[in-house]
Amino acid sequence: MKAPILVTGAAGFIGSNLVDRLLANGAVVVGYDNFSTGRAEFLAAAEKSQRFGLVRGDLFDLSKLTAAMSGCGAVIHLAANADVRHGLEHPLRDFEQNTAGTMNVLEAMRAAAVRDLVFASTGSIYGDTATFPTPEDAPMPRQTSLYGASKMAAEGFIAAYAEGFGLRARICRFVSILGPRYSHGHVFDFCRQLRANSKVLHILGDGRAQKSYLAVEDCVAGILAVLQQGSESEAGFCETYNLGTEETCRVSESAQWICETLGLAPTLEYGGGDRGWVGDNPFILLDTKKLQALGWKPRSTIREGVANTVEWLQANPWIFDEGAKTQ
Repeated sequence: MKAPILVTGAAGFIGSNLVDRLLANGAVVVGYDNFSTGRAEFLAAAEKSQRFGLVRGDLFDLSKLTAAMSGCGAVIHLAANADVRHGLEHPLRDFEQNTAGTMNVLEAMRAAAVRDLVFASTGSIYGDTATFPTPEDAPMPRQTSLYGASKMAAEGFIAAYAEGFGLRARICRFVSILGPRYSHGHVFDFCRQLRANSKVLHILGDGRAQKSYLAVEDCVAGILAVLQQGSESEAGFCETYNLGTEETCRVSESAQWICETLGLAPTLEYGGGDRGWVGDNPFILLDTKKLQALGWKPRSTIREGVANTVEWLQANPWIFDEGAKTQ
């Protein structure tokens, strides 16, 4: 049997979907989560498997994190503060949870002699780029969000650890992800609004921002595709891959799809301006040729991803009870 794979943020939206896929593929999985934003319900199926073990722990408990990694063959690091909008309200949170937390993951890997890492980064690190579709080697503009800056800093430490300590690192820069267990983002926010008042939908910005979104099952497939790269290499390396789709949609289009799926026709009210909040990039489209060269390709369209997300939220109204907890 292959060595276990440790997944940080295992009880989150992406993490729990990844855990289920790994178990379906026959892997042994160690889930690590402090449940500050993760949900036990998301791991209900995984908990029934004898090949899954859950460690309730924080990234800042270095001894517990190192012990959890003992004997593992790889780490997939998803745990993070992912709420871009509220970064300015808690300026240290992105640094602490995304940058400093990643440093602890790297230190635990070094102590436990685990060499393989997949890191969940973000397309937000490209800021207000002028290059579309945006490739992995695009010129880096100034950072526009604390979230993007914290992930960019974490990427830097990962690259340095790969060079200095021989880690085999893969960095995945995601667009926004949609699908079952989604509990944070504009589709969640719009559906929650419409549950409270089906007559009016308030939209931040002017609705013309163009974004790319990826279905969670396609995101998980991309993570597993990059995990295989370089796994037999003796030397340390660090490779970066964009995960996204070749299409975009305007926020106003997404709102219409959400309303159609719900069977509603509310009045749409716009806040104005070309973005919803400070750090909200009005155009996101990543170049995914590098990942597609590995044989990966997204299977769902953005519209399908939106509809599937709305349908899951409709079937699981309990998710709204706790408020918009982040991934």
